Amino acid sequence: MRLLGFLARRLGAGALTVLAVATLCFAMLHALPGDPCDFDLGETATAADRAQCHRERHLDRSIPAQYALFLNDLAFHGMGRSSVHHDRTALQEIAEVWPDTAALALCATLVAWLTAIPLALLAATRPGTRTDAAVGVLSLAGMALPSLWIGPMLIGLFCVALPILPFPGPDASGLAALALPSLTLGAGLAGILTRMGRASLREVLKEPYITAARARGLSELEVVVKHALRSALVPLLTVGGAQLSALLGGAVITEKIFDRRGLGSLFLEALQRRDTPVALGCVVVVAATVVLIQLLVDLAYAAVDPRIRVE
Repeated sequence: MRLLGFLARRLGAGALTVLAVATLCFAMLHALPGDPCDFDLGETATAADRAQCHRERHLDRSIPAQYALFLNDLAFHGMGRSSVHHDRTALQEIAEVWPDTAALALCATLVAWLTAIPLALLAATRPGTRTDAAVGVLSLAGMALPSLWIGPMLIGLFCVALPILPFPGPDASGLAALALPSLTLGAGLAGILTRMGRASLREVLKEPYITAARARGLSELEVVVKHALRSALVPLLTVGGAQLSALLGGAVITEKIFDRRGLGSLFLEALQRRDTPVALGCVVVVAATVVLIQLLVDLAYAAVDPRIRVE
């Protein structure tokens, strides 16, 4: 019952958050200068054409009336019809690119965690050594090197010099096509997780219960992996959840480098052509996904650390 109450409260708060984000973005998009119909009709359109465009896009109505129509479309009509592709809803446009965005974000996060946890363990258990210093340099390099540099370098290495992976493009598919974009995004995330994991593990290894575990005769591997790492994962889950949330809407540069369709690219295209339903739909989907990810992170806290209760 406690868990159900927690889920009900969090889902209710999440729904209000998504509504607030959608309302804010609705207001900002309608505050942008210029006539959205100019992007559809061009400067040579007649007054009759403009009037018809305004009626079709409900721009001839008041802002409160447009907002009411937006909420109705959001709830019952697939977030409204695209202003550019009139035969498709915003939800259909988003559904086409959402699997690619989700796959890239999850693979990049997996790369980051599989890289960061071993490096953090190495550095935390060997403080002040060359290994610790090397891990520090690697993590800083991962954070400092931008994806707009890493991506082309990886393409030049693995697609040109050593042609073992497919060249990026709209025809590339499968896990091989995901490898380089995931490495490009995962490098920076791994650097952040490694530094935080190393610091968190060092603090945990100083705790009295770690000393007690060693006194009971447990091996160093058991002490570090079964006891220290579990407690150190709590702050890493917070950062990891935030990173995954950011990737879902913020991987635009990587998508452009590897010529991939994604939610971030779709949002920018919709914004440029003033396709308000699609732009707002992208924002709503990202906001709802962030709310869900943070809920899962909160549940993972309790699974990792029994001292944390879900209330």
